[in-house]
Amino acid sequence: MSKVRVNFFCVSLDGFGAGPNQSLEHPLGIGGESLHEWAFGTRTIQKVLFGKEDGTTGIDDEFVARSFENLGAWIMGRNMFGPIRGRWPDEDWKGWWGPNPPYHSPVFVLTNHARAPQSMEGGTTFHFVTEGIHAALERALAAAEGKDVRVLGGASTIRQYLDARLIDEMHLCVAPKLLGQGEPLFAGLDLKKLGYSVTQQVPSEAVLHVVITKN
Repeated sequence: MSKVRVNFFCVSLDGFGAGPNQSLEHPLGIGGESLHEWAFGTRTIQKVLFGKEDGTTGIDDEFVARSFENLGAWIMGRNMFGPIRGRWPDEDWKGWWGPNPPYHSPVFVLTNHARAPQSMEGGTTFHFVTEGIHAALERALAAAEGKDVRVLGGASTIRQYLDARLIDEMHLCVAPKLLGQGEPLFAGLDLKKLGYSVTQQVPSEAVLHVVITKN
């Protein structure tokens, strides 16, 4: 049976999943990239993003590698797809990841503005969903064909799926950083009341890996 998962989502100690003022120069907002510094050297990220066969192993790499297992579809918010706001001026922007994004399966992008599907190299196709989170999940589950669906982010998108109790399992990487401001992950949520609990916590030298599961 398909699971709806959040994996390898980095948050600061003060609860922000991205910094403020996302832009072309700052895809994760100002200071947001610092939450991910620990991951870039792992073997999995070196292979997935850069096509290299080296990199570090250990706890961090194990959690990152797990985040790519058994995936059939992805969901992301409009802001995670790119920095463009409002109506699409054209279809030239195709994401941050170049011609061959690391998803290799259907990706459903939440947006208020319609756009034709965008097929990329490696099996990734971006589908733009204007009907909301439930419609995107229904389409993603159908496309996943029994595999899991990963809600990639950003913080607002994950928060909406948590509030609707649609996330089955969430893996957070808590980085020892303070951003002060940005995109809060848990603002307005009572995870305990929603039926979530911490089921695993594993510290590494760089971050604390926390798994939260729906009861």
